[in-house]
Amino acid sequence: MRDNLVDRLLQHARTVPEKDATVFVRMRGAEQLAERVSYAELDREARAIAGWLRTHCEVGDRVLLLYPNGLDFVRAFVGCLYAGVIAVPAPVPDNNGRRGSRTAAIATNAQVRLVLTDSGHLESVTEAVQQSGLEDLPCVATDATEFGENPDWTAPEIHDDTVAFLQYTSGSTSDPKGVIVPHRALTANLRYIAGAFGLDSETASCSWLPLYHDMGLIGMLLTPLLLGGTAVLMAPGDFLRRPHAWLRLFHDYRGTFTAAPNFAYDLCAQRVSEKQLAQLDLSTLQAAVNGAEPVIAATVDRFNKHFAPAGLRPDAVKPSYGMAEATLLVTGTPHGRDQLITRIDGAELERNAFTRQPETGDGPLMVSSGPVDRLEIRIVDPQTGVTQPDGRVGEVWLRGESLAVGYWNNEAETERAFQATTAEGETGFLRTGDLGVLDDGELYITGRSKDVLIVHGRNLYPHDIERETSGLHPALQGLQGSACSVPADQEEIVVMHELSPVESAGLDLDELARGIREQLAESLGIRLPSVVLLRPGHIRRTTSGKVQRALMRELFMTGGLKPVHEDLSPEVSRRYRAGAAA
Repeated sequence: MRDNLVDRLLQHARTVPEKDATVFVRMRGAEQLAERVSYAELDREARAIAGWLRTHCEVGDRVLLLYPNGLDFVRAFVGCLYAGVIAVPAPVPDNNGRRGSRTAAIATNAQVRLVLTDSGHLESVTEAVQQSGLEDLPCVATDATEFGENPDWTAPEIHDDTVAFLQYTSGSTSDPKGVIVPHRALTANLRYIAGAFGLDSETASCSWLPLYHDMGLIGMLLTPLLLGGTAVLMAPGDFLRRPHAWLRLFHDYRGTFTAAPNFAYDLCAQRVSEKQLAQLDLSTLQAAVNGAEPVIAATVDRFNKHFAPAGLRPDAVKPSYGMAEATLLVTGTPHGRDQLITRIDGAELERNAFTRQPETGDGPLMVSSGPVDRLEIRIVDPQTGVTQPDGRVGEVWLRGESLAVGYWNNEAETERAFQATTAEGETGFLRTGDLGVLDDGELYITGRSKDVLIVHGRNLYPHDIERETSGLHPALQGLQGSACSVPADQEEIVVMHELSPVESAGLDLDELARGIREQLAESLGIRLPSVVLLRPGHIRRTTSGKVQRALMRELFMTGGLKPVHEDLSPEVSRRYRAGAAA
């Protein structure tokens, strides 16, 4: 295969050797410390890592990458590409071990040959791997290993179907799904991103997204590397502590491109002060992709208005839709066009009809994810497989060259999700599991099928949250929980859980509920969820013992529960308990 990412990196090392390929900005208090790697340096260091990998792995072996955001990840990832081994990016196990089970499940599913990390995490990564029963799996710190020069390195043979890397979806820890991304799909999607948002060799992306996340890896790192631009990175924690620091990157590095979930734009609009705003210049930002979770019209409006004084272009925010199974981008608001926000009839939407209202109407505002122009998209009744006409809501099905090809070591799920056939006999579609509608050539995402919760750009599974909750306190252990999301100012998680009267006797329930909220927020990486504590037996189940999550959600929203205690976020309390408080 010609013109793949490896070919492009080799070309950039020859033609723009001194240009910054990647810059990592580390925050020390309010001070920014920048580390850089040029295209020539990245090429040289990746060749060295590749040479070492070839002595320890066969072509096509999987290598687990457990790094925080930083240049060491970039070197290791490109080194894997250069060696012809398959990189498997994943989150670094945390100190309390809560990510350890997920890491072990990924390592087992991918059948990895070895683990690469940095010296700062080698001890904790090795311990997590050993505790997971993978004692024979070697763990190597690339920044503390002398790889030497590799003058005899040759580029690997890359074909259309050669696997570039595995992208594990941020879903169930017990059943991780490794999306297989071949070079054909990767190159096609990178070109699609560049074309949709008007990117070129002058592109400077600025991002805090984790590099094990598809939007962070493909959108924010690999897109500028393909084009010969520059990727400016920072740590997610630095953004969450100081949202202003992300926007400051555009000012300091003349950033032109970024991507983030909706909550990040909301957080900036809320927390960037007038004083900080006065020190920003966002006039170079031409595309700020808003995706990975539902795009809220009010957030787009708030962000645009708040940062207009800093030179933000009104068409810079780009509502988009994508997913790991599609490599990344499915549709995006194109370069040079404003956001398309449509008011619709809410009652009709409940009946799966997308009916426009005048601006003076009282229906919800829906944000278009952009026009359908690169992939074939069908809206399909998920039960019957019948293709729906424009204006009817159904499951979004996709077909095209930029899609991934399946799940690693999971033939059953690959067949179900990647080889769907419509009732009319059209074959080879990817089932997204998302609900949407086509209207005048535009794709609107209206909701989610099944139980998956999309929060801050991550797919969270209710049974994982419920299992996590039950282990937080003896008063919860052995009892049932039910997790759901409810609409408030934005999508909010509510965790309902039964409480043991014996174990909770004498406890301060305010303190218990607050502790549950804080521990879940930390372990799951989400906003503080709302917590509802119930008597045993009050979580509704079917006769076969399955939790009736839809019913529990409805009971919570309509006030049909009789909680022992609840600790709700202010937004959820205002939306669902205002009448009770009155």
